[in-house]
Amino acid sequence: MELLRVVFRHYRWPFIAVMALSLASAVLGVGVIAFINQRLIETGSPLSTLPQFIGLLALLLLVTLGAQLALTLLGHHFVYGLRARLVKRILDTDIERLEQLGSATLLASLSSDVRNITIAFVRLPELVQGVVLTLAAVAYLAWLSPSLLAVTAVWIAFTMGVGWLLVSRVYSHFHQVRESEDRLYQDFQSVIEGRKELALNRDRARHLFDEVYDTDARDYRYHIIRADTYHLSVNNWANIMMLGAIGVAFFLANGLGWASASVAATFALTLLFLRTPLIQAVGAWPTLINAQVAFDKLNSLELTEYQAGFEVDDALADWRQIELRGVTYRYASGEAGEGFVVGPIDLTLVRGEQVFLIGGNGSGKSTLARLLSGLYRPLEGEIRVDGRALTPAEWGAYRARFASVFTDFHQFDRLMGPNGDAPDPMLVETWLERLQMQHKLQFAGDRVTNPHLSQGQRKRLALLLAIAESRDILLLDEWAADQDPQFRRLFYRDLLPHLREMGTTVFAISHDDSYFAHADRLLEMRQGQLSELTGAQREGASRDAVARVGSE
Repeated sequence: MELLRVVFRHYRWPFIAVMALSLASAVLGVGVIAFINQRLIETGSPLSTLPQFIGLLALLLLVTLGAQLALTLLGHHFVYGLRARLVKRILDTDIERLEQLGSATLLASLSSDVRNITIAFVRLPELVQGVVLTLAAVAYLAWLSPSLLAVTAVWIAFTMGVGWLLVSRVYSHFHQVRESEDRLYQDFQSVIEGRKELALNRDRARHLFDEVYDTDARDYRYHIIRADTYHLSVNNWANIMMLGAIGVAFFLANGLGWASASVAATFALTLLFLRTPLIQAVGAWPTLINAQVAFDKLNSLELTEYQAGFEVDDALADWRQIELRGVTYRYASGEAGEGFVVGPIDLTLVRGEQVFLIGGNGSGKSTLARLLSGLYRPLEGEIRVDGRALTPAEWGAYRARFASVFTDFHQFDRLMGPNGDAPDPMLVETWLERLQMQHKLQFAGDRVTNPHLSQGQRKRLALLLAIAESRDILLLDEWAADQDPQFRRLFYRDLLPHLREMGTTVFAISHDDSYFAHADRLLEMRQGQLSELTGAQREGASRDAVARVGSE
């Protein structure tokens, strides 16, 4: 079982201590049965044994409760660490892999998978107690009557064998349930993120509800009902067959004379004592199976291995020139070897310059921005800094040179300066005024308390956050597209010169041809290929960028 192996790997000695405590609990439980057999059944019930009996029960209660609480505590510490490691692995995984997985799959893993592992840990003490107690009880019964135990063991083995077949069906349906959850999360995402379109188009809303969501929900319902049916069947099968085992023990002892009445009574008492732990253990088993499905799903994500810390070596802080040499990136398609290709691209970016990039939809502009910033790793070619190719160890330091505002940016609410420290208050105050946001934003320390703004204002806030980071390169993906004409003019004529004075290198995707004259260089992406526009080409693009892009 993967769950136990992982716990043992991360918490070896605490786990061994908990198992020892569980063993002590099992031995005490069998000791109570032996005490009843020897002191109360065989020799009568003298009053002097009552304090000893009560003392044994109290000790059994304390040790059993201690073992279960210790295992539960260990489990919740493990789940806390598992969730933290999973989040850190997502943060460390390359964006290409995260985009392949999709947000619905990742959210399902962070919620459903971690929840299922948590539930398994809640039920794990029942399984451990049941197994350990059963082994200890079997050893005691073997000492009382090996022949009676042999028949009873065959009966119980048959019971557990049938139970195992039923549990295997539970596993199969739980696996399908987990796959259905992924599809349901995608449906939920469509309902939430597409709420405006669905409110306007009720036909699309009906199709999403009736033909997509309802199909996935029915599939989930089918498999969860089957899983619960087999689960309940296992519990009832084990419950009834354990009662049957008691009858078999009395028949062999009294009917066939295999053992004395006191031994038969002890067998019956022991089986009754084991009945609840065994049923609980069988009931806990499907949750462990569900946890195994969750572990399998987490492993299938193929995230980056866990590494502690977020430290980045600032070895490239003094760079002067960045080069992309023969850089190629391919988007995979359904057929091997096919897909949209960006590149090979040759590009040189000099510190302090301001470069604009134009191109039609699907030309590869945003892909080039991700390649330049290190978010995508080239399939071929290399990125060079001051004439030296980047090594894998320098990839984090290279990314640390960039701040960005992509078209699909996430709105954070906290201002952060270099190295995660508090931002320069004068810098923030100056740019609040330049962005005309000084009366729009409210702060509690460095946190914005009213981030619900219009799209244009959200982009201004995102730009403020990026500038506060004081990175060397500012990457803007059609940032001015959501600004009103007056502020768009302000951005190109006033804000870009301020960024130049700060020494910030700007790489901006833009189609605002009226302001191309403010760029040091004008680049164009066309069908995945990059070229620089100079002379008459640049003058033509500056007159009518739309016509040039439309000629692709």
